[in-house]
Amino acid sequence: MQAHEKGYFTEADSVEVVTGRNANAKDARLREVMEVITRKLHEAVKEIEPTQEEWFQAIMFLTDTGHKCDEWRQEFILLSDVLGVSMLVDAINSRRPSGASENTVLGPFHVADAPAYPMGTNICLDHKGEDMVVRGRILDTDGNPIEGAKIDVWQANDEGFYDVQQKGHQPDFNLRGVFRTGADGTYWFKAVKPKYYPIPDDGPVGKLLADLGRHPNRPAHLHYIVTADGYDPLTTHIFDPDDPYINSDAVFGVKESLLADFNLVEDRSRAAEVGFDGPYWDVEFDFVLAKV
Repeated sequence: MQAHEKGYFTEADSVEVVTGRNANAKDARLREVMEVITRKLHEAVKEIEPTQEEWFQAIMFLTDTGHKCDEWRQEFILLSDVLGVSMLVDAINSRRPSGASENTVLGPFHVADAPAYPMGTNICLDHKGEDMVVRGRILDTDGNPIEGAKIDVWQANDEGFYDVQQKGHQPDFNLRGVFRTGADGTYWFKAVKPKYYPIPDDGPVGKLLADLGRHPNRPAHLHYIVTADGYDPLTTHIFDPDDPYINSDAVFGVKESLLADFNLVEDRSRAAEVGFDGPYWDVEFDFVLAKV
């Protein structure tokens, strides 16, 4: 028996026996990762003490999850999302100094090469939904405006669907746009008030949520990627705090610092100033970038 081999497998020393076999792994990080995963998995099995039938059910769940994946759907990412792992990985990799805006998950519906628009453009191309103005500033952690910051924004429509989910129904690049700040760091654009929507729940992950007594809904939000030279890129959302699912986001993406005020403006003179004929929602939110 070689030094890294720990002898015969027993319930008591299962972790040591299994991880000992990995001593000659070609990659040290892989060996470290597999040691932790093996240890935690064995600890879970010893605590749960599953029956053979229960363990087979778990294997079949993972099998069904893999079968649901294709070039348009990644069910394992969905599983990571609903278990909170995606948000945890994002949090670990997005630690920032106090005062900087917080990250949240990218989501599956970002599209590259969205049109670049001048400030104030209405990114709702089909003009369906409740009108909305979104405005604010891009600042550094000292409160100074950032010139030339790129703001890539996208959202679901008033029915809870992204353009890529409704090809032929919504125009391409509906409710998407890219803007750049001037010297004062301000941004503003027009859109429509977003609505909550369900994550795909017609597969094994959706069934798991139902079996756990959980809903599949994400609260209403707008997506942002904010970048500027010399600053840590920010991938985040802003959320409607009055949404019925604001405290139970299916993928745990809500953070208190990302709640925005959605204020209904019924003053016709103010509406005319921004190019609307009637009431609209006014949303103001500043983003703070950390220097790299």
